[in-house]
Amino acid sequence: MHSDSRRNFIKTTAMAAAAFTIVPRHVLGGKGYLAPSDRLVIAGVGVGGKGRSDLNSFFQSGKADIGFLCDVDDRMTATSRERFPKAKFYKDWREMFEKEAKSFDAVSVSTPDHNHAVIAMGAMQLGKHVYVQKPLTHDIYEARMLTKAADRYKVVTQMGNQGASGDGVRQLREWYDAGVIGDVHTVYIWTNRPIWPQGIPWPKEKPPVPKELDWDLWLGTAPQKDYVDNLIPGSWRGWWDYGTGALGDLGCHLIEAPFRVLNLKYALDVQASVSSVFTAFGQRGFFPDSCPPASHATLTFPKTDKTKGKVTMHWMDGGIKPERPEELGPDELFGDGNSGILFIGTKGKMMASEYAANPRLLPLSRMQEVKVKQTLKRVPGSADGHYAQWVEGAIAGYGNMELSSPFSLAGPLTEAVLMANLAIRVADIPVPRKSGRGNDYPGSNTKLLWDNEQMRVTNFDAANQFVKREYRQGWGNLG
Repeated sequence: MHSDSRRNFIKTTAMAAAAFTIVPRHVLGGKGYLAPSDRLVIAGVGVGGKGRSDLNSFFQSGKADIGFLCDVDDRMTATSRERFPKAKFYKDWREMFEKEAKSFDAVSVSTPDHNHAVIAMGAMQLGKHVYVQKPLTHDIYEARMLTKAADRYKVVTQMGNQGASGDGVRQLREWYDAGVIGDVHTVYIWTNRPIWPQGIPWPKEKPPVPKELDWDLWLGTAPQKDYVDNLIPGSWRGWWDYGTGALGDLGCHLIEAPFRVLNLKYALDVQASVSSVFTAFGQRGFFPDSCPPASHATLTFPKTDKTKGKVTMHWMDGGIKPERPEELGPDELFGDGNSGILFIGTKGKMMASEYAANPRLLPLSRMQEVKVKQTLKRVPGSADGHYAQWVEGAIAGYGNMELSSPFSLAGPLTEAVLMANLAIRVADIPVPRKSGRGNDYPGSNTKLLWDNEQMRVTNFDAANQFVKREYRQGWGNLG
């Protein structure tokens, strides 16, 4: 596919959110198009690693066929191509969309974070149902645009935070709705991530690009840079151009529970502190390409129909944990040991592990004392049923089935994750002192005030550069 036609495709079908174009019905086969066999034909973009397991899970639902595979790295594709030998393979998702749009019903996106939005938008504009790995997008602006597009194009959407379909979050909701812990005003969330290098300089070495990898396609919307080792397949998460750090990796899994339990949506403000890296005695390093090794972000959410006042949410990563609650015994596991969620209410506390699994009341003795009637329907298969739920929802058609993490819910959740990253990114920006001796870090001492309608920070303009990035030339933009 020539570069001119690629640019034309992006321009006409995948980008301009400010001037959406509805694809004609004859292309879609009608609103809520179904395959004649009532099976969902899926095109996978990013089919190694998590993408491979996603496709397997869709197929195991018994109602999906994997019709097309797309990946820029041949080293990552072998298992999926062997598993689905009849699936046609592409390296460039734009070419696949242009040539095969009439032959698939839905798209699964499991690429690095920086390319999620552009692929998902292109699929939705073709009338395709979409499943996108977490976090939904790399930028706040992208999350808002995808949320609007899902409603505009009337497609069935799901983000890949499986815990949203789990029994755990439903149990937490039932306890809270029954008043077991009173009114929640504070939530703590923590994780041992990152488990990849962060707080490091961009490598100076310029090794040759592996012959199996199309580096230009891997970069996609990101700025042009030379290839470096130790980026693929997983450590890209620690670089701001491609990933979103520990928050992007686990935030949507952990923050989802308080969002659903408390009906949270958009934050009012955020502040953060980050760990410093010193390269020599008294010399603080500045590595703007890389996420910090550890951070603590605090978001404030407005009162909801489930709370009596504002809610303060603390996010901690890099192994930092909140103080153990006094109701927890000295040898009892806090969260799951690596990650956890703690709700603090006026009448008690409850906690859960990653994915909101293993929900518990504190002290643990309350688990034997408190009995609450089940009021919320469970998803068949719990968290593992997240995939089949989307497949069945897509077959049923837009608006005909409730899903656990449609973009109407996943979009605002992702924005909260990325709001925390705004504060984390500005906390480590040095500003030279007027005296000429050393630097100050004003971002680490500022609470960022958020104008949700305008999608901008009102009191610290340096943060706004991270709300919406400019895509690399030839990859368009979202409006």
